[in-house]
Amino acid sequence: MKKRLLIVVAAATVVVGAAGTGIAVATDGDDGPASHAYTPKQKDAATAAALDATGGGTVNSVETDNENGATYEVEVTKPDGATVDVRLDEKYDVVVIEGDDEGPDGDD
Repeated sequence: MKKRLLIVVAAATVVVGAAGTGIAVATDGDDGPASHAYTPKQKDAATAAALDATGGGTVNSVETDNENGATYEVEVTKPDGATVDVRLDEKYDVVVIEGDDEGPDGDD
């Protein structure tokens, strides 16, 4: 009986651990779940492409997107203080850069 209980506990631990890993990949920093899952490598590539396109700045969020044919949307506060949404395709090429009506925390 004890052996069976240990097996059940061990299996539950593996399931919880695997679920935690999936959540880490599918989240968007402090903002909670992203609209779709992406890998850390994809997030890093989108971040680098957006910062290159804006001449630097601070990335506020990264999420998947399908607006204007984009795959990723990266919100960047540029060095001049303006906040923009950089939409990138699946190859991390810029689709469009648009002014963001919301602040970094989603406030107007």
